[in-house]
Amino acid sequence: MAIGSFNTAGTQMPTAEINMTPLVDVMLVLLIIFIITAPLMTHSVPVELPRAASTPMPEKPLNLQVAIDAKGMVYVGAERVAGDQLEGRFRMAVAQDAKAEMHLQADRNTRYEAVAETMSAARRAGLTRIGFVTQPTAK
Repeated sequence: MAIGSFNTAGTQMPTAEINMTPLVDVMLVLLIIFIITAPLMTHSVPVELPRAASTPMPEKPLNLQVAIDAKGMVYVGAERVAGDQLEGRFRMAVAQDAKAEMHLQADRNTRYEAVAETMSAARRAGLTRIGFVTQPTAK
């Protein structure tokens, strides 16, 4: 009688199981190969590098922190600035650094008119880089 699986009637049937032994053998061989070759990959050749004067990193542009509160009051940094003086303040920043950036923080209850007037004054003064600062939503 041949070796195989038997059903309840006693007749021989093919097995429907996956033989895991070859898979485990292959995985163990691969593990051994990686254990042996991993130290060889981290081996480095000792090289004495030449010294050279490096160029300085380019300076970051001037950042204007502009905030508008819920009442429409505009602050540049921590200093409150009146609407008629805002464009002059922006022009001074552009004169100091042509690549100046404005980071605009507006209260969620601020009227759009105050935000638009501030952005318009910045554009007239020559500020071309304007970014909006927001809070990430809580998940």
